[in-house]
Amino acid sequence: MELLRGPFLLIANPAARRARSRLAAAVRALGAGGAQVDVVTTERPGHAAEIAAARAADYQAVFTLGGDGTAMEVVGALAGRGIPIGILPGGTGNLVARALGIPIATRRAAAALLRGEIAEVDLGRLVSGRCFAFSCGVGVDARMIRDTPPIWKRRLGIVAYAYVAVRASLRTVTFRVRATVDGETIERDATAVMVANFGAVLSDLIVLGPGIARDDGKLDLCVFSPASGWEALGIAWRLLRKDFRPHRAIAYRSGTHFRIECDPPQDAQADGELVGMTPVDIEVHPRAARLLLPRVG
Repeated sequence: MELLRGPFLLIANPAARRARSRLAAAVRALGAGGAQVDVVTTERPGHAAEIAAARAADYQAVFTLGGDGTAMEVVGALAGRGIPIGILPGGTGNLVARALGIPIATRRAAAALLRGEIAEVDLGRLVSGRCFAFSCGVGVDARMIRDTPPIWKRRLGIVAYAYVAVRASLRTVTFRVRATVDGETIERDATAVMVANFGAVLSDLIVLGPGIARDDGKLDLCVFSPASGWEALGIAWRLLRKDFRPHRAIAYRSGTHFRIECDPPQDAQADGELVGMTPVDIEVHPRAARLLLPRVG
């Protein structure tokens, strides 16, 4: 792909972490080659989607600056419209940006995306209409989002999430899950259930499962059922080593339609945002998003 030259629409969340300094850096970086950069800031939840739907057609590409929620509002609004989207990390977790290999520093991220490539990426879609690019999950990852104190998020960023996630994993709080994938049902006790579109977590530090691809027209169910904190650590070690040999406490299924039911009902998250309680119904939208990625190699 040749260097993008604009014009660009930059949708920014002013409430995001270090928003003011990041916004100034993003405008400078995107406009460094003389490109027109029009900035619109969001005022409320859902506003990023409204802005993107109304204005994106007038631009060569749309960039987001904020957290995962802002990014996925725009991605969902532009699904299927063929408009390239660049995600500039500006939130606390930045899970989607990390999964895409986008640098966290604003200027580096903008430069990498302007010189990068366009990938067509599958999306998961909830019955509410909300889309996700990385994963939807219940259990440990949803408690991580719910239980991390706001002041920790502001001061520590992703480290705060990691601490809460480790603490929740070691507690091994279980629930009964009934997961149906394209008509096949898995039922067991679990501590975490994810429907994933990307296998890599935290810039490839951990890989959730074998063969999880962002553009294969499918999503992947990952069910983790450790019986103790020690077994939870063992599962984490296997994922760090990318060891996907069969294990009694791990189950994988690939498919296009999913229903997750839990007893008792559990909080659910999608790309770092709480989206309600189970049951959750999900379907894949194959290659629905066009995302700007850093060039590899």
